[in-house]
Amino acid sequence: MKRVGVLALQGDFDAHRVALEAAGASAFDARSLEDIESADAFVLPGGESTVMGSLLVRFGLMEALVSRIKAGVPVFGTCAGLILLAKTIEGREQPGIRLLDIEVKRNAYGRQVDSFRAPIHTRIPGAESLEAVFIRAPKICSTGPGVEILAEHAGDPILVRQGNILAGTFHPELVEGAAIHRYFIGM
Repeated sequence: MKRVGVLALQGDFDAHRVALEAAGASAFDARSLEDIESADAFVLPGGESTVMGSLLVRFGLMEALVSRIKAGVPVFGTCAGLILLAKTIEGREQPGIRLLDIEVKRNAYGRQVDSFRAPIHTRIPGAESLEAVFIRAPKICSTGPGVEILAEHAGDPILVRQGNILAGTFHPELVEGAAIHRYFIGM
């Protein structure tokens, strides 16, 4: 059973822990260097990407997290977690992991009141049709050559994979079934 550390500095980490456990993983809150070093995989939840990035730097966790991901440890970033993973953030400089070859625009779908649910189709076996929850979601503006697009909404990529990195602009932890979490722990 994979031990998945859910970054628990800020954001929606509780719902990810529940989804991971429903998918068959052993999930725990990752808040320390020891947690980063002991995890078999990581989830970077939604929340405020600037706050999470700043806290990773302040608590001395950024370098260790980047090193583990570069070494091949699987990571799944959703919403703000995707922003942390992105190489480029349109019009913005902020602390980040910067290993996923995408450019993103923060809050591209609007403000909190513009949040919505939509049916989506993925290229993930067993999770072809799902509902996606978008809350102040980022938009993937471009992808590099090594990035596989696993799902789109209105013609835009919303779920991508590059090697050991999985990232989505939406919140799969807020819907029943944990299908995308199950895919992630199988990576």
